[in-house]
Amino acid sequence: MKKAWWKEAVVYQIYPRSFYDSNGDGIGDLRGILQKLDYLKDLGVDVVWLSPVYQSPNDDNGYDISDYRNIMAEFGTLADWEELLAEMHARGIRLVMDLVVNHTSDEHPWFVASRQSQDNPYRDYYVWRPGRDGREPNNWRSFFSGSTWQYDDATGEYYLHLFSKKQADLNWENPKVRGEVYDLMRWWLDKGIDGFRMDVINMISKTPGLPDAPATSDARYQWGGEYFINGPRLLEFLGEMRREVLSQYDILTVGETPGVSPQDAVALTNEDDGALSMVFQFEHMDLDADQGGDGSRRSVRRWQLSELKEVMTRWQKDLEGQGWNSIYLTNHDQPRAVSRFGDDGAYRVEAAKLLATFTHLLQGTPYIYQGEEIGMTNVAFISIDDYRDIETVNMYHELVVEQGMDPLALLPVIHAKSRDNARTPFQWDDSAQAGFTTGTPWIKVNPNYPAINARQALADPNSIFYYYQKLIRLRRENPVMVYGSYDLLLDDHPEIYAFTRTLDSDRLLVILNFGQGTPEFALPTDISYGAAALLISNYAVAPTEDIRHLTLRPYEARVYRLG
Repeated sequence: MKKAWWKEAVVYQIYPRSFYDSNGDGIGDLRGILQKLDYLKDLGVDVVWLSPVYQSPNDDNGYDISDYRNIMAEFGTLADWEELLAEMHARGIRLVMDLVVNHTSDEHPWFVASRQSQDNPYRDYYVWRPGRDGREPNNWRSFFSGSTWQYDDATGEYYLHLFSKKQADLNWENPKVRGEVYDLMRWWLDKGIDGFRMDVINMISKTPGLPDAPATSDARYQWGGEYFINGPRLLEFLGEMRREVLSQYDILTVGETPGVSPQDAVALTNEDDGALSMVFQFEHMDLDADQGGDGSRRSVRRWQLSELKEVMTRWQKDLEGQGWNSIYLTNHDQPRAVSRFGDDGAYRVEAAKLLATFTHLLQGTPYIYQGEEIGMTNVAFISIDDYRDIETVNMYHELVVEQGMDPLALLPVIHAKSRDNARTPFQWDDSAQAGFTTGTPWIKVNPNYPAINARQALADPNSIFYYYQKLIRLRRENPVMVYGSYDLLLDDHPEIYAFTRTLDSDRLLVILNFGQGTPEFALPTDISYGAAALLISNYAVAPTEDIRHLTLRPYEARVYRLG
């Protein structure tokens, strides 16, 4: 396996709106990030992935872009961004920008021109269709509720939007569109950025004819993902992007790719002709849902450790030597990891450290989402009025207002799954508004900020922050943590997730107790070793303990080097 800097890196995601507000308007901004760069340097991360800061009407918090070459005024100026890039690079931190090119804002000049007439030169930049029997061109349901089609009075046709009606899908079948995208990519790369995270990049190719989705319920609109996820020309389009742009720069590229299999990921990331460095897969994000596709945030069920083992092991083994994994448990679109996969109560600190151990010991590039390193948790607002996420608000309106669902039945799902769980302001200290702003924050802070905040973490040598710091340092010092092969142990154990990492003669044993119980760990008899040296643990461990038989404490994590 070839070595690469992006395989060895640890990435930290910043959601700028919620990170740090420098001017008191309640919205995080670029100068706020500038003021916190030494915090990131102290943590030890190598790369920052910055969620969108481009000019946008902000219908979907910046994922609806109206000007790809300018900065949203709320966040600052292009000069602020250039200073931020320079200061990151001065600290040895690379910058990855979000690339959102499945769709643009309906306020982008291309779309404004596109809707003026059916023969406008920009008409074919988007997906326009006439209606069918007085209704939408097909029955697809949007990710954000309702139809994927919006009627436009000016020209009497519908345009496609897989997400919000203000996020019009680009027509990637048009080579002019692809050329425009490549131009804007070069523009940012030539400014010195170090890569792209590509938003829903595997949705850029749609099935010709845009056929109806099969009816799986009596709802008016149906999930049509099979016709716009991993479409027939996806590899062709990305191969062209690689030839035209990506191959000319030494960068990290990660594709957000819902619905991919390991085999799809190998096609996208293999070192011979794969276009991307790595992808984000979502199988483990759907373990706690009883609905698939776009319904994963509409339902909650108790997940089983065996399911997590199966998914993660399959991805580890199927990509081994062929592609590259990205390892994450949360981001701006997902609930907080410690609330979802661990314990956000009595064992919050131990559980957060266990999850950090898990993500940094798997093969792949680890991603840390802002606040994960201090153990921030989900929030449970009691009123829908406190939520800001368009997906959450639209779902509530559809299910409660339109369909009559009991809001008391839906709120627990929102508390568990809403994207706003990850978007409450970063908890810097125990002062008013968690030290995030001197004004009124755009979304309320989590009420637990007096106990959970960065100032407290930095003052405690046993905090989650310093545990992450140690893991990052260990990963830098131990190539086996990056390049070593993965092998699962105790695959049937209901509480313990254990595995080895092996690189030549270097071998690590990872033992994780995913629960509040105290299970017995028994080392399989076929694991031979001469000595065992503890590399890291989230509890104090007696040096005399025999690793062949251990009683684990709640959410205990241990990593040994086997000699």
